[in-house]
Amino acid sequence: MQVFLNGRFVPEAQAVVPITDRGFLYGDALFETMRVRKGQPVWWGRHLERLQHGADYLKLVLPWPEDELQRFAIKLIELNELPESVLRLTLTRGSGSRSYSPKDASRPTLAMSLHPLPPVPSKLRLVTASLRVSSNDPLASFKTANKLVQVVARAEAEARGADEALLLNTAGHLAEAASSNLFWLADGAVCTPPVADGALRGVTREVLLEICRARNISATEQSLKPEQLFCADGVFLTNSVSGIVPVSELDGIVLNQSPFVAELQAALESASK
Repeated sequence: MQVFLNGRFVPEAQAVVPITDRGFLYGDALFETMRVRKGQPVWWGRHLERLQHGADYLKLVLPWPEDELQRFAIKLIELNELPESVLRLTLTRGSGSRSYSPKDASRPTLAMSLHPLPPVPSKLRLVTASLRVSSNDPLASFKTANKLVQVVARAEAEARGADEALLLNTAGHLAEAASSNLFWLADGAVCTPPVADGALRGVTREVLLEICRARNISATEQSLKPEQLFCADGVFLTNSVSGIVPVSELDGIVLNQSPFVAELQAALESASK
């Protein structure tokens, strides 16, 4: 497998970064994960816009403009002959001195790698994670390389025989799943937690909300306690790799299923082609 690292295409085994890289030392980095369909990264512009916003906030520098990065990504897909896959882009601040201070790091590291497309599950079982995320956290809007809460939550879920973890915020409201945004159907509306409650501003989340507005489907962002999901007409998760996946149960309790989720799946699939 070939990977892209700092302007070069190299075999994966040769793609190494210094032990002094701040992405390794402190998680001082951002990443984006996107679906590759027919040799093209899906929603590339949206992912790069979020990456750029995160870079601006953290004062990281993208070494190449967006259009050149896209050419690198497409060449990587062609080199590996993986037109249906997952693309991961990682941007770190680069190497610096042993200190939290970033002042000595001036050459960022940028890597892109491809991964096999995993099978999309028909339904997911959720359990509530023990760890909480913060509400009104400005970093929650970006995909930073600090994901220990999500790592621990997913490990808990798997240890309990579930597929994914549900994360609450410190106020006890719904935030998101470990690797997905959360949606539910109630009173004819498509609902999701607001970003202020600790949810990532997911690319698929934003696309789905736009689809709802374009089709005059009621879509709202609202704070909700987890027990209220048991009364929802349907619950589902979204992310850039799997699209929309229904949730079948939460903490061992079976949830309602709605045929409208399949309609939203079809609408999203159509919009991503």
